[in-house]
Amino acid sequence: MDTFLVLTPGPFTTVQDKGRFGYQHMGIPVSGVLDSFACRVANLLVGNSEGDAVLESTIVGPQLAVLRETDIALTGAEMDAKLNYKSIESWKTIRVKPGDVLTFQQVKSGCRGYLAVSGGIKVPEVMGSLSTYFGGKIGGYGGRPLKKGDIVRRGNGALQDAPIHLSKKWIPRYPDKIILRTVAGPQDDHFDEGLDTLFSSDYRVTSKADRMGYRLQGAPIKHRENVPKSIISEPTMPGGIQVPADGQPIILLVEQTVGGYTKIATVISTDIPKIAQAVPGDSVKFESITLEKAHGIYNDHEKKIKEIAESIAGL
Repeated sequence: MDTFLVLTPGPFTTVQDKGRFGYQHMGIPVSGVLDSFACRVANLLVGNSEGDAVLESTIVGPQLAVLRETDIALTGAEMDAKLNYKSIESWKTIRVKPGDVLTFQQVKSGCRGYLAVSGGIKVPEVMGSLSTYFGGKIGGYGGRPLKKGDIVRRGNGALQDAPIHLSKKWIPRYPDKIILRTVAGPQDDHFDEGLDTLFSSDYRVTSKADRMGYRLQGAPIKHRENVPKSIISEPTMPGGIQVPADGQPIILLVEQTVGGYTKIATVISTDIPKIAQAVPGDSVKFESITLEKAHGIYNDHEKKIKEIAESIAGL
């Protein structure tokens, strides 16, 4: 169903869902949303499955003309959203109707905003996913960001009986100083004092930050003496912290499949949204935790999502 006409697309607005799995061995990365919490909650607010496709906008959102009545939910970065040029809240259900105009400004906090619609965004499925992989030109709208004149379609989702507000206790904040919990490895044996440097230093997000990864700047991380600074290329995963020859860490995200730099540690999955919402100039500090603690944090996170889903279903 034709739902929006793109008047202006914003600098990088793409269709993303939970991701494309099972094709990394073919050089096709997972892709998908970078802030999974924001995506899952947005979908729950409009009655969708948690992994349905949404629009992910970076820094500045699009301007959309509404073509069909639908419910929407805006989550993630605060982008000063307006409906018919009047400010609207995020993290709640909002009904829009034909003739309405939805606009977004530059972020006030965070980096990436999410727009979910009743029935989910609908584009052709590629390898089991609707996600846009820009580097491979697949998924979404021919593997590209939205452009002016695109028609955004949605599935057959029922409209909500009444607006739903997410409790403030569950709404995340996006500070300019973030702590990322990490598990050492898989190549932590290539470092000794380098591990101390990683966990005791403050790093800054540079302008080289996108869906492939975030390059940081700070105290150089030194490899052990007589240990190679690179390895035979191997599969990578989101959250891996690569250390190239210059010692400046790179946090890998969702559009990378293999790499030949040593990976000193791995950001836990529940903290990836934190780095995905960071902008150049933000401060990053790493905290070392055990794998067992990481599992506990993940379980607590999933319990929170379940609690949110149950609270919405009970309204």
